[in-house]
Amino acid sequence: MFNQDSLDKYKALDNQMFSLIDAEGKPLDNKWKPELSQEDIVQAYKDLLFERTADQMAVSYQRQGRMFTYPPNLGQEAIHIAAGRVIKEEDWLVPAFRELGAWLAKGVSLKEIFLYFKGNEDGSRFVKAKRMLPVSVPIASQLLHAVGIGYAMNYTGEKAAVFAFVGDGGTSEGDFHEALNFAAVWKVPVVFIVQNNQFAISVPLSMQTRSVNLAVKGIAYNVPSLLVDGNDLFAMYEALSYARRQAMEGKGPFLIEARTFRMGAHTTSDDPTRYRSREEEELWAAKDPLKRLKSYMAAYLNYDFSTEEQLISDYKKTIDLEFAAAENYPEYKLDDVFAYMFQEMPAELKRQKNSLENYLKQTGGAK
Repeated sequence: MFNQDSLDKYKALDNQMFSLIDAEGKPLDNKWKPELSQEDIVQAYKDLLFERTADQMAVSYQRQGRMFTYPPNLGQEAIHIAAGRVIKEEDWLVPAFRELGAWLAKGVSLKEIFLYFKGNEDGSRFVKAKRMLPVSVPIASQLLHAVGIGYAMNYTGEKAAVFAFVGDGGTSEGDFHEALNFAAVWKVPVVFIVQNNQFAISVPLSMQTRSVNLAVKGIAYNVPSLLVDGNDLFAMYEALSYARRQAMEGKGPFLIEARTFRMGAHTTSDDPTRYRSREEEELWAAKDPLKRLKSYMAAYLNYDFSTEEQLISDYKKTIDLEFAAAENYPEYKLDDVFAYMFQEMPAELKRQKNSLENYLKQTGGAK
């Protein structure tokens, strides 16, 4: 179990990365035993496989012109599945935009996710996902919201944690640093998870920071910080579990840099071949989180993967049904686009609404 001694051993300033299994799924320490039960490991594998299947199908739907721009999760799923197993119902999830598996674990439906990426705001309702903020595209702005939630929980004496996601590019934003500073000052129960997938759109990490890693950015604010192998499901689970325990014990915020690699494009509007090499992709493909987990399960659980093709086939049917429900969902009402921004609609917003209505009448567009 990860503890204070572990934190002392894996020092961010020394660029020591916490990992439990290697690229072939072999434990790095022969004495290590997973905190997850065999049943939980199998379920984590199935959840990861489902996320990957849904993610790949989402890209396909977008390529077919049936959905708008979409940010693929390929290669980063171990972070999301581990978080989904640590985050409790009473905890808050504050997402960025690339944490599909964590959203599903929190209770968001695929129909809602597809609706959101089809441009329908009803996709942000998250009817069954308790305590989750909407997807946040403005980079790092959601971290301040997470700190505010943590402050409110301290004020009311509520015992729960807040899990806030951001990408490596977000660590170059002022909001990231302000959030860490206030989180430390107020000693809020917020777990910051930086998904370092090596590229902020097309900008490589080496061009946006001279820090030895991203975890060290929490040290100046006196926030305990840890660099974790983000493609190692077990390491992510133990690190996140420890961070949550710290939060529940009133010890304040925790920063985790989950080092991973975005195997797909930044979004479906992006072409990663323009800024990274095939060799780099192949190097990280060898560290693929699904491959590593399956290798561990085959060697140490004697798990039989003969049903995987059938699992994927069943998943695809479920995902297609969810997408069909999103496609057949009623059009978003034009009035709702404008009605909830102000208590009383200002003149400028009325002008914009009138302009759009006139445009739709002229073009015959749907209202």
